[in-house]
Amino acid sequence: MLIAWTTVAARSDAERMAAEIIGLRLAACVQIEGPVTSLYRWAEQVQQTEEFRLCLKFAPEQATALSAWVQEHHPYDTPEWIVVRATDVGEKYLSWVRSTSSNPPL
Repeated sequence: MLIAWTTVAARSDAERMAAEIIGLRLAACVQIEGPVTSLYRWAEQVQQTEEFRLCLKFAPEQATALSAWVQEHHPYDTPEWIVVRATDVGEKYLSWVRSTSSNPPL
């Protein structure tokens, strides 16, 4: 199973992205957290903004499609996109992730 994170400025963007990702079966679950405070350097200026974090859980088979979808539909020019592999996942949960984040059989 893979877990990814991205952030957006508005809850409405987070909710829209989460609903579309789940609707397309690109992820089994998208959690929305926030607001969180982000401090970062952008255009040589230190910025501080409130954002909403999306935590996405998905099968490795969906990684390429999900990454492409996020890059195309994200409201930021340079979206955060961090993916890690979960190495210790309960078998029932992993089975659920695989069954809900893959395209249905034809």
